[in-house]
Amino acid sequence: MKGISILSESPTGLSDAALFSALDEAIADRRASLKKVLLIPPDFTRFHSGAGKITAHLYRILHETCQVDILPALGTHVAMPPEELRAMFGEDIPLDRFMVHNWRTDVVKLGEVPAEYVAEISEGLVADAIAVEVNRLLLDPSYDLILSIGQVVPHEVVGMANYGKNLFVGCGGSAMINASHMLGAFYGMERIMGKDFSPVRKVFDYAEKHFLQHIPLSYILTVTTAPQGNISLHGLFIGRERKYFEQAVALSQQKNLTFVDAPLKKVVVYLDEQEFKSTWLGNKAVYRTRMAIADGGELIVLAPGVERFGEDNGIDALIRKYGYCGREAVLRLVKEHDDLRGNLSAAAHLIHGSSDGRFSITYCTQKVSADEVRGVCFGHRPYADAAAQYNPTTLKDGLNTLPDGEEVYFISNPALGLWADKARFTD
Repeated sequence: MKGISILSESPTGLSDAALFSALDEAIADRRASLKKVLLIPPDFTRFHSGAGKITAHLYRILHETCQVDILPALGTHVAMPPEELRAMFGEDIPLDRFMVHNWRTDVVKLGEVPAEYVAEISEGLVADAIAVEVNRLLLDPSYDLILSIGQVVPHEVVGMANYGKNLFVGCGGSAMINASHMLGAFYGMERIMGKDFSPVRKVFDYAEKHFLQHIPLSYILTVTTAPQGNISLHGLFIGRERKYFEQAVALSQQKNLTFVDAPLKKVVVYLDEQEFKSTWLGNKAVYRTRMAIADGGELIVLAPGVERFGEDNGIDALIRKYGYCGREAVLRLVKEHDDLRGNLSAAAHLIHGSSDGRFSITYCTQKVSADEVRGVCFGHRPYADAAAQYNPTTLKDGLNTLPDGEEVYFISNPALGLWADKARFTD
């Protein structure tokens, strides 16, 4: 495929016509020879990535002359129901073209990232080899082309999402997912988020270099924003070489990183009920804002759609059992309990979802009871009560002064960026 980098200077980003033209150009030299293609877009949790329309366009231009299969990069998330598939990818792709990745059963082990290398890049914090697992479809020799599609945006585990993460987590197995999440948690979120070359990123780069060079893979990377829900595509980067990812990282750091002038005393985050149905996803409200919130501050999470804690029953049970009890407590619990030690991605998630007592976290729900929310170490307030005081339909992103004089910082979607006091965002 032809390598392409496009940055838009327009506040509204690239037009659909410009996007589709770039995709046509990138694939033009391969199009006539393709017989079978695998598309790997993100799932509904990356609705604002632009990957839905990219996937739909690629299917539209390819399906008449070759077989097109689509494997959403679910990672540990639940499978997308038909209504989500239609909302994200449109009406034209037959539902039987979509496959479901199971992170526990659908993978093959390719090898290991050596323990010595892991110890070196983690500064000795982790010294275990990491198994490299991917969905077996990536190794199917009948595919002429595999396109990994997704958004580059700040991320709590790897630093900046996408590139190899879409394969080794989104289409990865339990061993890689558990180990990479715990590596990131041990190393420290605040050392990672919004940056390239984290220890986890180096693990993914090592794995691709040593185990996936033989497959016909290329990446389609986007950088987007979505003010008031209106998606703007600011950059499109197509190619396998790492330079395309690095270009996307640089642009995302401009578009998706918000520095506040001083630590914030009260932050209100809204979780769209169609997108956020678990705290596993909704805790983006916690870790994407933690570097912006003052010691002793308050985080209010408006979560009308949250109906569970984990994305599957097993992890949900672990979250209910141990709760978001803080980094030191979780590290101790991992040593003491086999069920948590066997699910290190869940342990890492418990660390990510805690403020370690530095600021309070109040979840405002209508589908999960107050006792359940308090049972996992969060404060609780009924959603209707909180939304009456902090109305997500009238608050604007950024600082707001309420009629009673209270100042709050509002974020309408925490998945789209990272907020930080610049003093905390250090190299």
